[in-house]
Amino acid sequence: MEGYETNLINAHAGGRNVVYNCEKEGASAKILRIAFLNDRSRDDLLGEVEYIQYLFEHGGSVSNVISSRKGNLLEEITHNNHTFFVCLFEKARGKMLVENHYQYREGVPITEYYYNCGKVLGKLHQLSKGYAAVHRRYSFFDKYNVEYIDNLIPGTLPLVKEKMVELLKTLEGLDRNRESFGMVHFDYNDGNYSIDFDTGQITVYDFDNSCYCWYMFDLAGLWTHGVGWIQFEPDAGKRKKFMDNYFETVLEGYKSETRIENSILDKLPLFIQVTVMEGIVDAFEVMRNNGEEPECDEELSYLIKCLEDDIPYKGFFHEVFSCEEPFECEERNI
Repeated sequence: MEGYETNLINAHAGGRNVVYNCEKEGASAKILRIAFLNDRSRDDLLGEVEYIQYLFEHGGSVSNVISSRKGNLLEEITHNNHTFFVCLFEKARGKMLVENHYQYREGVPITEYYYNCGKVLGKLHQLSKGYAAVHRRYSFFDKYNVEYIDNLIPGTLPLVKEKMVELLKTLEGLDRNRESFGMVHFDYNDGNYSIDFDTGQITVYDFDNSCYCWYMFDLAGLWTHGVGWIQFEPDAGKRKKFMDNYFETVLEGYKSETRIENSILDKLPLFIQVTVMEGIVDAFEVMRNNGEEPECDEELSYLIKCLEDDIPYKGFFHEVFSCEEPFECEERNI
């Protein structure tokens, strides 16, 4: 990295790494990532970077990991009895949608973006179906299980725990065959990919949460992030029509790269509930990792209400939703 100018990238809420942007004239920009929390082992991180390298080498549109001078994808440094894991990535071409003020390519319909989101994800899932891990990442149920939820979620939220356990039981009954279950990104959204605004090409990164799960989870995540385009529309019927058209375009892109059975697509409402559960779990993990007392803000209270009251589609077509304050409701005490 000699000659590179290195600048710290501001961490987002709940960020788990220290990340630097590295630039040098005449060379492609790099991203340096340092993992410092003790919640991930060397094998966990190797499982992530080996998967990224596999995707890249087989044509997946991802930011590739770069080997160190010793030929390692991951370097381990111990300082003052603390272990740091360091890896380097090619910086993705283009920029995030938010950096472009949520404006897509000039003169190009936004449907191209929806289609490409599905297409890029479909390619990653198709590659995952043939992936044989050296260092295996954890599986969904290794983290999302009754014991973990019971320890993480405060005892003052017994109905939330009950609903999560019901959800897990339903998931345990689903098929886990090669066509429906494998390595997924688990956080596929516009904060974790860049767009080349000259071509529309999407490059994916941040596989920090990648694990073995149903491919449908990533698709449900794409559905939930699509609501941002129409969330200020007061008419629920118009929101529904938009989301149907949006997701149909996403699926066209997705199916251009991989197969998916209608029987699993029919489980979209179930997996949207799983994304709601994941959002609640993530919120409490961030509070725990930051040493904060558990509390429910408006956004977390909204997710909890959707889960407790069995409100489908993240409440987007339900009276609980307000277009003035999207995905928020009155704070609740814990």
